[in-house]
Amino acid sequence: MCGVFGAYSKNDYVAEEVYLGLLALQHRGQESAGVAWIDSFGRVNAVKGMGLVYEALDQKVLSKTTVTAAIGHVRYSTAGGSMLQNAQPICANYAQGPVAIAHNGNLTNLDDLRTSLEARGAIFQSTSDTEAILHLVAHQTEKSPLEALLYALDQTRGAFSLVVLLEEGLVAARDPWGFRPLALGKRGDNYYVASESCAFSLIGATLVRDIEPGEVLLINEKGLTSFHLTTESGRGWLCSFEFVYFARPDSVIEGRSVYRARQEMGRRLAMGIGGEGCFSEMNASDADFVAYLPDSGTTAAIGYAEGSGLPFEAAVVRNRYVGRTFIQPTQRVRELGVRIKLSPSEAIFSGKSAILVDDSLVRGTTAGLVVAMIRECDARALHLRISSPPVRYPCYYGIDTPSRGELVAAQHSLEEIASSVGADSLYYLGKEGMIDAIGLPGNSLCTACFDGLYLDERDRESVCGFHNSQILRAENLT
Repeated sequence: MCGVFGAYSKNDYVAEEVYLGLLALQHRGQESAGVAWIDSFGRVNAVKGMGLVYEALDQKVLSKTTVTAAIGHVRYSTAGGSMLQNAQPICANYAQGPVAIAHNGNLTNLDDLRTSLEARGAIFQSTSDTEAILHLVAHQTEKSPLEALLYALDQTRGAFSLVVLLEEGLVAARDPWGFRPLALGKRGDNYYVASESCAFSLIGATLVRDIEPGEVLLINEKGLTSFHLTTESGRGWLCSFEFVYFARPDSVIEGRSVYRARQEMGRRLAMGIGGEGCFSEMNASDADFVAYLPDSGTTAAIGYAEGSGLPFEAAVVRNRYVGRTFIQPTQRVRELGVRIKLSPSEAIFSGKSAILVDDSLVRGTTAGLVVAMIRECDARALHLRISSPPVRYPCYYGIDTPSRGELVAAQHSLEEIASSVGADSLYYLGKEGMIDAIGLPGNSLCTACFDGLYLDERDRESVCGFHNSQILRAENLT
């Protein structure tokens, strides 16, 4: 998962605003950050570095950079390793002019694209799938940069939400299936594009609308010009995990408040209808309070407390200066991060039975460590509640779960999971309950990580790739 941000102005200098936008999207990636722009000589320039935004980029330098269009990126690796060569935006000055691309998502036909491009002489400088888009553009020298970009995106399959800089202007593009969110914002005559609407608040901009699936939006001195890719999708596949975990709770995606969606997931979880779980002789009905795993489980825990009538306690304290553990690149770093990041309150847990709410259980590392720490506080009973279904299948569209072997729910029964994390009982929200809580039609959401239903990546018969939106079970893909 990554975050992208773009800014365009007729009069204002926007490089520092891109920096600020990336700060607001820091939760989407902590491995590297970068900003790119086109200078007065028509050459693309970029500054990139490893680490958090404030470590990778110099705000003072960017505040003095006199450009009226720029794009930025925060990254954690899903395709390609964690190295400076893969930091984005990826940039080039080619025969038709400068180009810079920042990408959120995964291209599922990367191997085919790369083989074809290398056979035509392309030399890749990184292992990032984004570079394939750059080469596809550069190989269309008979086309204008915008036409070449449209052609390139029509050759790709999978998930992409992009911000692109060309001499024609700032471009925002979203794949025809709409896997990853992408939003348009405005302040005065300035336009902004971001992975999430929360990035607009920091710079005083407001959300205009979402970029449509399959839309390519050009922003320049003429205003907004919308194009659409020729690939047909048949239905939407917006990632439901954005509402479960990835997006910031103050974001609005496709008109739906992430906060309200998570709150409703918690309420429905408390109702215990349509989910799945395992229970022991310890009865959750005598629980004293509801607690949460900070911070992504907070909103669902509030909803659970409201739905159950139990008091809500902020019983696990988070160190605000440590990042998210799920998107750290190695399990060892994640484990150390949990110990440093979270601290349960012995005064609250001692002798008590608690409902502990988290948004998801992917690898099980965080939950197991936190439950163990709470046990040290002499808690009487701990009942783990998850406000999404079990994650049993890998994601091919931009989440760092490349194999079923890394997913605890794919490898173990519910009883085994409860035992491994040390919980007295375990209960998950059902898929239909999650979809109802999100409040968008079920046929507009991707739930592949929960149910194993994917777009058929091997359907090559249709010119439009996934014209018929065929699906298959994940067991055939892993």
